[in-house]
Amino acid sequence: MRRRLFDLRRPARRRWISGVWMWLVAGGFGVLLLLVMLSREKLPRSALPLIRQKFHHTSLIEGLNITDEMLSPHSFTRQMVDQISLAKALVIISKDSNNLQFAAELSAQIRKCQALLSKSATMATPLTTEEWETAIHDMALLLYQAQELHYDSATMIMKMKGQFESLNEKMKSEAEKNTKYGQIAAEELPKGLYCLGIRLTMEWFGNPNLQRDLLERKHSLEKLRDNNLYHYCIFSDNILATSVVVNSTSMNSKNPDKIVFHLVTDEVNYAPMKAWYSMNNFRGATIEVQKVEDFSWLNASYVPVLKQLQNSETQNFYFSGTGDNRTPIKFRNPKYLSMLNHLRFYIPEVYPALQKVVFLDDDVVVQKDLSKLFTIDLNGNVMGAVETCMETFHRFHKYLNYSHPLIRAHFDPDACGWAFGMNVLDLGEWRKKNVTGIYHYWQEHNADHTLWKLGTLPPGLLAFYGLVEKLDANWHVLGLGYTNVDPLLIKNGAVLHYNGNMKPWLKIGMEKYKGLWDKYVDYSHPLLQQCFMHG
Repeated sequence: MRRRLFDLRRPARRRWISGVWMWLVAGGFGVLLLLVMLSREKLPRSALPLIRQKFHHTSLIEGLNITDEMLSPHSFTRQMVDQISLAKALVIISKDSNNLQFAAELSAQIRKCQALLSKSATMATPLTTEEWETAIHDMALLLYQAQELHYDSATMIMKMKGQFESLNEKMKSEAEKNTKYGQIAAEELPKGLYCLGIRLTMEWFGNPNLQRDLLERKHSLEKLRDNNLYHYCIFSDNILATSVVVNSTSMNSKNPDKIVFHLVTDEVNYAPMKAWYSMNNFRGATIEVQKVEDFSWLNASYVPVLKQLQNSETQNFYFSGTGDNRTPIKFRNPKYLSMLNHLRFYIPEVYPALQKVVFLDDDVVVQKDLSKLFTIDLNGNVMGAVETCMETFHRFHKYLNYSHPLIRAHFDPDACGWAFGMNVLDLGEWRKKNVTGIYHYWQEHNADHTLWKLGTLPPGLLAFYGLVEKLDANWHVLGLGYTNVDPLLIKNGAVLHYNGNMKPWLKIGMEKYKGLWDKYVDYSHPLLQQCFMHG
């Protein structure tokens, strides 16, 4: 029994002794590792990867892909690029600290490293071991020196934060200037359009045949009231733009002789507009030209916008430049007070005999036959329009001030917005539901501009709230005047809308979309040749 007990205790002792040895060995390795780590701490940090790089360098002899090199975490090229980025930040900090000599040394080393990288990329061959080791080592010494100068992370963060705030302020300033100058460019009347207006005015008053031709066309007055025809209305002072709308609509129509265009312009453009449409034939389409000044019922006692225009504060806001400087310049554009812009809210009164019309802006191009618009069932609604709420940008809260209790109480902030520019209007339903009266109500409550800033879309959203029938998106494609549009949408679109500042008749217009507009301009016309110098 004793031997058995002895035999049982002996293995246990051996296991205890072997465990002690294992702990002693592990402890020795731990101490050794600690000593290595402490020794490395004394070296410049940027010099550590030099040992690892030698292995990777041998794999580059066969060929060099500089992009792969820059992306590789073990590449000397990547290390040099990282060093350069850090050094550039330190140059700014050292200059701010008035250490110009050190900043110069860093800049010189940056240029040296960049030259080496440029040489490697141009020749598609790796640098020699001596070249990259020397460059990385020299830069590492400068970065270590920066640490000795207390250009630590906290200092760099504070300096970079200051630089970022300064650049952010500059960016805001430049963005405001860009918006301002873009708005000025958009409002500028191109020399060619000015020339065309002058020459057409001279033609109208100097050529009695034009006025005689217009009188002979009076037989078409019946067409102006015939609800079996396709009636379109445009309110504009731009002769060439309206001509493109009329021409593109008639050219793409299956029955152009059934088209009736109702154009309204102002006193200045009335004579040249009449001259242009008397001189040209648009595949048999009937065209009526009126001037807004002849609508005597549009006066300050009836129209809130005209009443507000008599207010001195409103005049200062739009015309003197002494209004609220916090309001963006695009909202201070006097065009928003033009009756041609607000006439869209009085269409049933402008055309009392009509039951259904299609409203078109003057910055659209028609690519398809639009006759089917007149057969769309609006389901008792007043307007048919394409919705624009694919993004939150185009919902009601974008256009209206929901801090105002009137807006908050009556309208859903997430309600879907829609677009003016191509709208089917049931004038019978409009009259029944008194949409113009609703528009007046909201305009009067916005005399102080607290419900919305400016434009015709916000009051339109309010006046037609709950009275809009959604149309297929292909009927009205927007964005050609300010953004990139999906080519497939353009191809399938019935009406293309150049909404935004970059109109196709302006120099700032987007070149890739100008051709869609230009093909409906007959630059061979003698007057257009004289004014636009197209051969």
